[in-house]
Amino acid sequence: MKYRRLLISLGFIVCSISFGDNASAQDSTRVGNPPAITFGYLSYNLALQQMRGYDEAQQSLLQLRTQYNAELRRVEEDFNSKYEEFLEGRADFPPTILRKRQTELQEMMDRNIAFREQSKRELADAEEKVMEPLRKKLREAIALVAKQQGLAFVLNTDSDACPYIDPLLGQDINDEVNEQLTDD
Repeated sequence: MKYRRLLISLGFIVCSISFGDNASAQDSTRVGNPPAITFGYLSYNLALQQMRGYDEAQQSLLQLRTQYNAELRRVEEDFNSKYEEFLEGRADFPPTILRKRQTELQEMMDRNIAFREQSKRELADAEEKVMEPLRKKLREAIALVAKQQGLAFVLNTDSDACPYIDPLLGQDINDEVNEQLTDD
């Protein structure tokens, strides 16, 4: 019986110590300072525009846009010319020729609309294809600078996504990223 009381008392003391240590450990994390999270920020677009190769990529896209725009103007002028001919002669056309010309004009307009939509898609695809290597290199440079500086994340300040960033809590990494890109 004495041993039983002794074991129960000893068990109670061990449990008290365990729970007490746990409680004090929890209190210390609440009272102590949490680990600081540091972050960086930059203008992604500015960094992209400062990259070597950006101007050449934009120039090739401008040439492609110019070609598409020239073709769009040509087909529009062609359509307008045919439409004017139709308007001038419609009073003199027999009903079957009038319907045929209307159908031709409608088909021509449908093809022009389809060409305009296809042009937009092809230009967007060309831009993605030309810019992707630059974007990839920029993402790699941002990741490298972030790792070197121990940053938890990097914010993109473009489009007023972050209208205010306290410079004491975050750091501007525009220069470091630009330096990293020029070193490559």
